[in-house]
Amino acid sequence: MIKTIIVHKPSNNIGRYFSLVKIHHTLFSLPFAMIGLFLAFKETGGLISIRSLLLVILAVLFARNTAMAFNRYADIEIDRKNPRTSGRELPSQIITKPAALAFIIINALLFMATAYFLNPLCFFLSPVALLVVMGYSYTKRFTSLSHVFLGLGLSLAPIGAYMAVTAHFALLPLLFSFSVLFWVAGFDIIYAMQDVAFDEVEKLQSIPVFLGKKNALLLSILFHLISVGFLVTAGLTGPFGRIFWVGMLVFTALIVYQHLLVKPDDLSKVNLAFFTLNGIASVIYACFVIADLFL
Repeated sequence: MIKTIIVHKPSNNIGRYFSLVKIHHTLFSLPFAMIGLFLAFKETGGLISIRSLLLVILAVLFARNTAMAFNRYADIEIDRKNPRTSGRELPSQIITKPAALAFIIINALLFMATAYFLNPLCFFLSPVALLVVMGYSYTKRFTSLSHVFLGLGLSLAPIGAYMAVTAHFALLPLLFSFSVLFWVAGFDIIYAMQDVAFDEVEKLQSIPVFLGKKNALLLSILFHLISVGFLVTAGLTGPFGRIFWVGMLVFTALIVYQHLLVKPDDLSKVNLAFFTLNGIASVIYACFVIADLFL
């Protein structure tokens, strides 16, 4: 029997590239970038710069487009073999490899150009940021800690956005960055549980492969506890009041609910836990933090 795979192509070229980079998943990094940015606005007198706001949004968008498209580019052969990912844009040739490479280069250059218009420090550090977010794509070939490298890439958002205004490092945005690192690593462990059998065959490394699904879930819980711990430390360190702690409770509740949905022998709700709940949690939390800073 010949099995036919039906690929639903986006209706236009722009839509295909949006699908390639899963543009709506920018929600994972943008809310915490906004927290770093508004912390900087608060520190520099409370004035909100529309110019800085737009440039930071563009920087996050271009950096994420570069990282996501490069991940798809680097993994094209792996994705082609994996039944779960074989319908993606590159394996199914909805987008060609040369077109994807051009998209990566254009977005990387646009990211560096945006950093140039922010301040010299951001511009000089922009190649380092690109190296981190693109380098993640190869980590699963040699380490089970690839989830941590993904978290590291997204954790650049709060401190990077803060530096876009202040041009220096500070403890408070770093606490948010560390929280993002463990938050992302924790939910990426859950997501990786879908591919354990495939990864074992292809000799790809991940924490679920290394520890097994049950122990991987326990480590994911530990990572999320550490993430919440960094947020609590940020709340005690920064100029926050009651609104912050309400947001903290909502964020924590959604993280707990995420873990109630996923079990080692039942991964049917992984997408709900990974995409929906984490996106909602980050947006709500950022709204509460920013409201606390300026109300």
